[in-house]
Amino acid sequence: MQLITKTGGENIANAVIRLNPLDDVLIARQPLPKGLELAIEGLVALDAIPSGHKIATRAIDAGQPLRRYGQIIGFASQPIKAGEHVHVHNLAMGDFSRDYAFGVDARGIGHPTRDTFMGIVRPDGRVATRNYVGILTSVNCSATVAKAIADHFRRDINPQALEDFPNVDGVVALTHSFGCAVDPGGEALAMLRRTLGGYAIHPNFASVLMIGLGCETNQIADLLAAQGLEKGEFLRAFTIQGTGGTSKTIASGIAQVKSLLADANRVQREPVSARHLIIGLQCGGSDGYSGITANPALGNAVDRLVAAGGTAILSETPEIYGAEHLLTRRAVSREVGEKLIQRIHWWEAYCQRMNAELNNNPSAGNKAGGLTTILEKSLGAVAKAGSSDLVDVYEYAETVRAHGLVFMDTPGYDPISATGQVAGGANLIAFTTGRGSAYGCAPAPSIKLATNTRLWETQEEDMDVNCGGIADGSMTIEERGEYIYRMMLRIASGERSKSEQHGYGQNEFVPWQIGAIT
Repeated sequence: MQLITKTGGENIANAVIRLNPLDDVLIARQPLPKGLELAIEGLVALDAIPSGHKIATRAIDAGQPLRRYGQIIGFASQPIKAGEHVHVHNLAMGDFSRDYAFGVDARGIGHPTRDTFMGIVRPDGRVATRNYVGILTSVNCSATVAKAIADHFRRDINPQALEDFPNVDGVVALTHSFGCAVDPGGEALAMLRRTLGGYAIHPNFASVLMIGLGCETNQIADLLAAQGLEKGEFLRAFTIQGTGGTSKTIASGIAQVKSLLADANRVQREPVSARHLIIGLQCGGSDGYSGITANPALGNAVDRLVAAGGTAILSETPEIYGAEHLLTRRAVSREVGEKLIQRIHWWEAYCQRMNAELNNNPSAGNKAGGLTTILEKSLGAVAKAGSSDLVDVYEYAETVRAHGLVFMDTPGYDPISATGQVAGGANLIAFTTGRGSAYGCAPAPSIKLATNTRLWETQEEDMDVNCGGIADGSMTIEERGEYIYRMMLRIASGERSKSEQHGYGQNEFVPWQIGAIT
């Protein structure tokens, strides 16, 4: 990455960034006024260029491809002059072939490092980063009851409720809007059950209450059977109808949580290998800096985690579209690479069936931040995955069993995507943002990484890490990657992230619903 540090007519430090010698665009480090001379590039800005946006380095004919990161990000929809602003008005999607080259860049994993964090080891050997009591619902009809039970134990409402249980992080109710009026044998209900089942056994829950209405399609007994689970002391299940109504169910739920707290409080943290850390990778509210700063810095941290034997889950399938060939090249086998391509083809068919386009992503905020096409967004998004081999591909909310870099098929919408990752076993979320997303993910803590210093300065109360210095040269990707990795170990050891301090996490539980509601 080359910083253009001096301009012709004006002295503006770090005015633009060139990411690759093959690129047809530069990235504005700051707003560039019309008429500004970029002497090193031999360019004059023909338009005002907002910060994070692109300026053409050469004349490009209509229909010709444009490159950023050395990769195609779209095609000129009209002739573009050198120095012009490149964005939605003159850059569009187009079809082009990609060489999947399965496994040609796979390099294997060396001898693992011996990094540790202070984790909570459950009796069955699972390792937790947090210690909650969870309340799950089989159907939306029991959401109000579940929330009322959890609210009784909120420290901001009833400080005495958990006063004697300092090792319990809280009691959280994770509710949703589905569970009935769906095909009982269909994919949608199976996906919901897989999600709820994953949360029911998540190591960050010391115990779980599963609450239903009683007459819903998603019967609790069927859910547990489908997931190979059984009711017991630490997985309790009951219904409003079976208990005798709303107030009785709330009272019963509160009493049951109280009976579970003493045992939950007995945990102690102890040193455990970083191989027990499973991190879900997210980016939301991306901007033109995401693929330059926070995402590659997170990717560097991922490589360090994988070297320690840990696991990172890359997701958001629509947001790797157009960059999937960069992952298939790192697949440990052709089978793994083809599993990824099968998910891409599923999304192409899904969008066609739903009369939608994959390029309806980027969002309005992404575009305001400088991203033009999903191809451009995806190339920056995959940087979160570092350079490690891709060892496996999972469906939504499927239990992740492999160690290393894996991929989970999810939508690009962050709450749905992260919900699937946590259901799969993620015990920490690392979330990059350039526009300022506010997000948390109980029971897994979430670390927020700002892509630019302006965001850090304006929304520091929500951000855990500033990666903006990478763009101006005051820090390197490697330095910030090391910092992020060490923060991951600290947060996993119990240090509270900004989103936890604000109480985020319960409302962000959003299972993916793909089926018809009848």
